[in-house]
Amino acid sequence: MKAIRLFIPVLTLLAAFLATSGISFATKEMGKKEKKPCTTCHPKGKLKELNDVGKYYKDKGTLEGAPATK
Repeated sequence: MKAIRLFIPVLTLLAAFLATSGISFATKEMGKKEKKPCTTCHPKGKLKELNDVGKYYKDKGTLEGAPATK
């Protein structure tokens, strides 16, 4: 019975961690390569979404010729 009382909170914390952690496809190397902050390609506070610049970078692999950030 004691094992179940310990197992349930641990399982709940693990599930919460897995639900809130997302897979990141952008890397620090991309930021270093382009010398730009994350908000160049992602809306502020929404790092899982891409703005027009981020979509351009995803398609072309470069920021040369990318639309201006708003």
